[in-house]
Amino acid sequence: MADAATPPENPLDTPMDAGVIEDLMRQQGEAVQALFAPFLPTASTPLPNLASDPAGMQHWAMSAAKLQKMWLDFGAEQAGQVEPMMARMADPARWTAMFTDWYAALPISQAETQAKLWEDGLELWTQVLGRYGIGPGTKQPEDAPLPRKDRRFADPRWADQPWFALLHQTYLLLAEKLTAMAAEVKGLPPERQHQVQFFTKMVVDALSPANFPMTNPIVIERTLETHGENLVKGAEHLLADIRKGQLTHTDPEAFELGRNIAITPGKVVYETPLYQLIQYSPATPDVLAVPLLIFPPWINRFYILDLNPKKSFIRWAVEQGLTVFIVSWKSADASLADIVWDDYVLAQVEAIDVVRERLDVPQVHAIGYCVAGTTLAATLALMARRGEADTVRSATFFTAQVDFEKAGDLKSFIDDSQIKMLEGLATDGYLDGRYMAATFNLLRGTDLIWNYVVSNYLLGEDYPAFDLLHWNGDTTNLPAKWHKAYLEDLYRDNRLVMPDSLEIDGTPIDLRLIATPCYIQAGREDHIAPAESVWKLTRLLSGPWRFLLAGSGHIAGVVNPPDAHKYQYWRNDGPATTLAEFVAGARETKGSWWPDWIAWIRESDGAMIPAKGKRVPGGRGDAVIEDAPGRYVKTR
Repeated sequence: MADAATPPENPLDTPMDAGVIEDLMRQQGEAVQALFAPFLPTASTPLPNLASDPAGMQHWAMSAAKLQKMWLDFGAEQAGQVEPMMARMADPARWTAMFTDWYAALPISQAETQAKLWEDGLELWTQVLGRYGIGPGTKQPEDAPLPRKDRRFADPRWADQPWFALLHQTYLLLAEKLTAMAAEVKGLPPERQHQVQFFTKMVVDALSPANFPMTNPIVIERTLETHGENLVKGAEHLLADIRKGQLTHTDPEAFELGRNIAITPGKVVYETPLYQLIQYSPATPDVLAVPLLIFPPWINRFYILDLNPKKSFIRWAVEQGLTVFIVSWKSADASLADIVWDDYVLAQVEAIDVVRERLDVPQVHAIGYCVAGTTLAATLALMARRGEADTVRSATFFTAQVDFEKAGDLKSFIDDSQIKMLEGLATDGYLDGRYMAATFNLLRGTDLIWNYVVSNYLLGEDYPAFDLLHWNGDTTNLPAKWHKAYLEDLYRDNRLVMPDSLEIDGTPIDLRLIATPCYIQAGREDHIAPAESVWKLTRLLSGPWRFLLAGSGHIAGVVNPPDAHKYQYWRNDGPATTLAEFVAGARETKGSWWPDWIAWIRESDGAMIPAKGKRVPGGRGDAVIEDAPGRYVKTR
């Protein structure tokens, strides 16, 4: 008997007989094969005989060992060092409370609702199984379409066997019923009802059988083909994402600012602690006398408008003869803890003056994208009240809201409890940009979350090299004071459309004072700034305006170069007081709306001058700070 004081042997330090190792490997491989056997996607996919396939048996064992080691190493590495963002985002109490509230709001627990679900389910199962000659139902042709379609289940393997067909068809039935229940909930305030509908979508998206390895025939087949290597690679992706606190959509090494994205030639010509001002080099011998100044949203990096030469709005605008400037906002850190909305409005006023002084011109054309467009409206109202409106020749709004009454799914995240929760997430006076990225991903959960859970984690596929997704994951931090006030004053209380309800730098803001000619672009499928919400700006302006509805959404609806020959846009120059009236009388034009915009700019002021002097940034005698895209866009 061993001495009680002698510690037991570590089994990992004890040599094992080769026969024992071989037997363990064989048993592990056979167990995995048996686990997946009932779910093989096609009857023609044979199970290899592990007894006669020692290489395959070893491959399974190696995959299992790799997985085990990765998780053990990760557990040891993360002990007591959980990524703060992941801990907060995955807080079980928070999600349990949300689920409980959601469940209580739906009639799913009622006996009559459950009876109807059971009845509809039996009818569906009879119909689906009949396709395979199973059960009492009428035999259906083998190529008969299944009752419900969804692109997540378009792969033939979802219909090759009755089990997977029944599984995904039942899911689609339940998703349909839950969505209908959420839409018909009575007795709730509109904001709460919208939250119930949005949370229903989140739950439905998450519970898709495509998202789980044991219920996805494509994942099962890949696992059998690779002897589990896909799960090993997927675990590597998952653990890397947990470490960085963010879902990876694209190859992180594929793009570099200034090398293959954001490469339009230019110089940083002005800088403050809040932003850098970039001026781009001319591409034509003569340029329009009135320069263009672009304000991108500070919740993202500016280079969405300069992804690559073929997609770049900036390069295209330069090629049209515009002298283009753009603001590159600094990602917030502790030094910007006291920044509020006034600072962003005054920064826009300052940038306008800097451009005018630099080029010795009286006016600029201005563009505001998303939140910077909302801010541009406040800037124009501020300058109008101060008698400075003539410094802006025209204003263009890309998918920008000023009236937040119908601001879309984002309002599901705006109530007192959620604003308070966001306050608790702030660190050193700023909000980590990954929270915003996760929120925007949730707005399109199927496309931006679950699609990548399947491809990255379950199938173990390599990351694609996609510049738009690279930009989407390149997050920026937000000043916490600005973020809180923006959500409360605009999204929650809708004060920007209340004359003189808000002040900027001590001056009351009234959007009805804006007489500057405006070009307002909205995206027909925009889920962040819905077209109906963007349209409301037209109801407030006192000057001339043109509204244009572009095909696609918040990004592709804007970044749509003419050479791509994609999408379309609608114009209606007749009288329309609602978006529905606008659409009813609109004329559709195929392709990009950019040519329509540049024609509008030239109609506003088509005077041309030679591209010389400070129209060429960094020329003789022109002191500049650095090459575009500058330092600020690279700060993390």
